[in-house]
Order: sequence, then C-alpha cells, then structure tokens
Amino acid sequence: MPYCPIVATLGYVLSPDRERVLLIHRNARPDDHHLDKYNGLGGKVERDEDVMAGMRREIREESGLICEDMVLRGTISWPGFGKNGEDWLGFIFRIDRFVGDAFRRNEEGTLEWIEIARVPELNLWEGDRQFLPLVFDDDPRPFHGVMPYENGRMRSWQFSR
Repeated sequence: MPYCPIVATLGYVLSPDRERVLLIHRNARPDDHHLDKYNGLGGKVERDEDVMAGMRREIREESGLICEDMVLRGTISWPGFGKNGEDWLGFIFRIDRFVGDAFRRNEEGTLEWIEIARVPELNLWEGDRQFLPLVFDDDPRPFHGVMPYENGRMRSWQFSR
C-alpha cells in the first residue's frame, strides 16, 4: 500500500546565546490533540509551498519571528500519529538565527523560551525525547527516522544518519 502521509514541518528556534529554545505550551484549546504538551513550532505544508517555505511561514505565523538561518536536522515518519490514526511525515528544522521578538502566546498556547537542558523535564510527546537530542547535537548529518504510533502511544523508534 502506498504511503500517503500528511507532510508537516517542526521547528526549534534557538536563542541568540544557543542556550534556550522557543517552545509552545499547547494550553489554549480543550480539543487540541496536543493539549498540555510542549512542542516545537510548525504545521502542515501547504500545496503550493516547499518545506522550507512552509517552515518559515509557520514560524512567522506562530511566533512573529522571521527565520534567517535554518538547518534541516532530519525527517521523521510517524505512521498512525494523527488524532484519527493518520500518518505524518515531518521535516525537522533548527532555526539558528531570526529577526524580531516572539509573541507571548498564540491561538494554540503560550510561547516560552526554555533552557535546552530543561526540555526533557517538560510534558512532551514520549517520542520527542527520542529525537530531540539529534536536533540539538553537533553532528552535521541529518537524521531520518521512523516512529510508529498506535492508540496515541509510540511503538518504536529507529533512525539512520
């Protein structure tokens, strides 16, 4: 059967000192599939845009920031991740330089600058704990992973570089 996932972006904006990352605390909508979780910024790629343009647009819409330097850190296939079991394919970016001041909140929740070392202590998707070290490490090679979900839970994780 062909794989026809929802294509999305997920971005992690670093502070100028590279000590903190901008995350969204998804605490605004009771019907949110991500309710009360911390996450990077991003969303679905639109039909008429490439993934880089989609990431820039999502960062601008969700945080007010303009991306100046973005690095593709990897891709993740999330079979079964969606609220109704949809498959997702995510392009994971680290934003190393930006212009502007971040919003305090948006329609999905509160935006917070979090020390990178504290991120594992937050309420994250369990799978985020697996790939986030790869987003922030010094290895220049992008990673490409598969993380199947079933009934809202990660079943496994594997990746290559």
